[in-house]
Amino acid sequence: MSEARPAFPDARPGARPLRPEPALGAAAQLVLLLVLGAVTGLGPVGWLTGLVFTAATWAVLTRALGRSWPGSVPFGPANAVTLARTTLACGVTALVAEVFVDRSAPVAALAGLTAVALALDAVDGRVARRTGTATPFGARFDMEADAFLILVLSVHVSSSLGVWVVAIGAMRYVFVAAARFLPWLNGPLPPSMARKTVAAVQGVVLLVAGVGVLPPVAAYAAVASALALLVWSFGRDIRWLWRVRVPRGGAVAAQAERVRA
Repeated sequence: MSEARPAFPDARPGARPLRPEPALGAAAQLVLLLVLGAVTGLGPVGWLTGLVFTAATWAVLTRALGRSWPGSVPFGPANAVTLARTTLACGVTALVAEVFVDRSAPVAALAGLTAVALALDAVDGRVARRTGTATPFGARFDMEADAFLILVLSVHVSSSLGVWVVAIGAMRYVFVAAARFLPWLNGPLPPSMARKTVAAVQGVVLLVAGVGVLPPVAAYAAVASALALLVWSFGRDIRWLWRVRVPRGGAVAAQAERVRA
């Protein structure tokens, strides 16, 4: 979902009717929590975490759609896939919270939900391109879903390998925070298969390390290597942005141009 079509012709400020997709997503997440409760015996901590995730997702998605998505434009199949991934991330988040208070919590369910969510990551972008429905909103939605899932997985793995693993999930958020003070970090980046590959590696490595199928030394080495690749990827992009940096006004213009592109 990295491409973007022209801005919506009827996207204009003012009150818009609430769209049903956030409510449908919240309903799907509640159903998933009920299923996990029945199958895995999800405890109070898992339930509370899942409900907080559901409420936050509903609020954020409602606000984002209200700001950038006209009511007359269909949500689209690609965004529906991303919403399904967000629902799976709700289950993963609830189970990770449960594992922290109960080490006997079922890891199989966590691994299954994570594997499906990671597999669907390769679907929504392809669907958007094939159906001609790629949008800036969809690209941001996809990115946020990826970033949060990786953050949750890194927190899970940190319980066995050490807090340093959280750096994998936190790195993107640190970059976003830094861009508020260094506007040139908001500049456009060229397409990169290396960047996409490194991002995919993070999820796979964290999944494998999180289910405990590797010996501790091998898990440590795999996660450390994934972190090193991520540092390299971010460093490479930051170096590019520094070389082509633009002042604050130019960065804002570049962002606007990307939205129009």
